Amino acid sequence: MAVPQSSVRIADVQRDLAQALAKVSDQARAEARWLLEAVLGWDAATLLRRADEALPAAAAVALDALLSRRLSGEPLAYCLGTAPFLDFELAVSPAVLIPRADTEVLVQAALERMPLYGRQKVLDLGTGSGAIALALARSRPTAEITGVDLSSDALALARANAKALGLVVDWQQGHWCRALAPGQRFDLIVSNPPYLAADDPHLAELQHEPALALVAGPTGYEAFTEILEAVRDRLNPGAWLLFEHGWDQGPALRERLTASGFRAVFGQRDGAGRERVSGGRWGGTDAGIA
Repeated sequence: MAVPQSSVRIADVQRDLAQALAKVSDQARAEARWLLEAVLGWDAATLLRRADEALPAAAAVALDALLSRRLSGEPLAYCLGTAPFLDFELAVSPAVLIPRADTEVLVQAALERMPLYGRQKVLDLGTGSGAIALALARSRPTAEITGVDLSSDALALARANAKALGLVVDWQQGHWCRALAPGQRFDLIVSNPPYLAADDPHLAELQHEPALALVAGPTGYEAFTEILEAVRDRLNPGAWLLFEHGWDQGPALRERLTASGFRAVFGQRDGAGRERVSGGRWGGTDAGIA
């Protein structure tokens, strides 16, 4: 669809845009509004108030480019360059996963195990856009948060997001705990690692997102296994290790946690009742699924 260059009411463009987007989205009307807000630099109220104005030519060109990308199947968040997470916005790009509601369960589980005040040391392994680390930093401003990622492009986005939000996180580049200083230990480690198997059928729907952050290996458990081994010398006594995982990986992952010496091993479900987070404590008591 070519967006008209001039002399067309914004309201008419928005209507036609929604019709075109219906081919790829079940929220086409909302996406049409968001794309127009992005190219015009307006908020929703301004867009509504100025809907009878003509679409500027420069905005039409930018809109046409965004629409082409979206109709090709590129996720809306990458087209816009931002994505919502909890109560804030994050800059995103194809270098990082798009933050999802599933990960909010991991943040909730972590916050339940963090004191409101104090200098608890927290590590986010595979931080990507910084979504988890920044959410924890916002809610627990006195905690000392470290975020690690292998990708320099991901860390550049995480740093930019931290700056935009006015938050301080220690960002380190490297492969899991190899990025850390010798002897550095934590009271809580969280991770949303790659957990898809190489032949997972869902990968076709995720073709625009970075495979490095999605695919663990042949079984889908490879990253969990690496992290469980890597954190042994990084956990303070009584520290928690929490993972986000696939809906069917909880039982096997909790077996691995128990076999690795963790106690108080638990699972936590998302709003749809699917197990989404599992974790355990380095020297606690047994627990079940919340």
